[in-house]
Amino acid sequence: MNRTADLPEPEDAPGSARPPVEFLDARVLVFAEQATPVLSSWEEREVDRLWEETTARNPATFDGPLVAVLGLDRPGDGSLVVRWAPMTYRFRALRRLRPPEQVPGSVFVTVLLPTENGLVVGRGSPDTAAPGRWGLPGGAVEPPMAGEPLNAAELRQHAARELVEETGVRVGTEELRLWALTRGSRFGSLGFHFLCPPVSGALVRRLHADLSVVQTGSGTGPELDEIDFVPSPVAAGRLGSTADYLPQLFDRYFTA
Repeated sequence: MNRTADLPEPEDAPGSARPPVEFLDARVLVFAEQATPVLSSWEEREVDRLWEETTARNPATFDGPLVAVLGLDRPGDGSLVVRWAPMTYRFRALRRLRPPEQVPGSVFVTVLLPTENGLVVGRGSPDTAAPGRWGLPGGAVEPPMAGEPLNAAELRQHAARELVEETGVRVGTEELRLWALTRGSRFGSLGFHFLCPPVSGALVRRLHADLSVVQTGSGTGPELDEIDFVPSPVAAGRLGSTADYLPQLFDRYFTA
């Protein structure tokens, strides 16, 4: 999860019969960087206008960098090629300006953290991209440093950073295993979901509480203002507003 504010738009249209996400299988992942898409003059003006409206509602918003998905290719050798480009959060305003199939999706990571009480979930604090919404620890992926590749190892490192920044739980990147890859049915956003070794639920609560004290003292506040544990898909349904991928991910996890 990121503090950078989003321009809210559901991943799928209300009333759609399609599941919010689909699961993708790939033996090998390849990331191919491309140039940032060119916007028309009208789109540039509208993106700026919509972003100004967003910052007026929340002056703490930051137009941070992100990895945008331009498309997927399957060469036929079992690999999945992700065509991506560097963009920033303000360009999510294109969701209001273009047909869904012409809007670049985003790349995000999550961590499934098992405890004796169930999987750890967190609720986004008011100054995050998803205030009040429950989801797994994680967030949008930022482009790598100049000259560095975007690959599965970079995604794993990003997932480990998000986990410690949001819950205080620190694990080695080698302990995270890519468990599922999802694609949003509307904008094509890609979710890389990593499974972490089990951790004590009491330890998670203590680490998150300690982290919240530190973050509040620094003036930023916690990214997750509350955490909980989900032992079943039914229990997840009682959380309230959740990330669109969550029900399908929980169904797969608890029925595997």
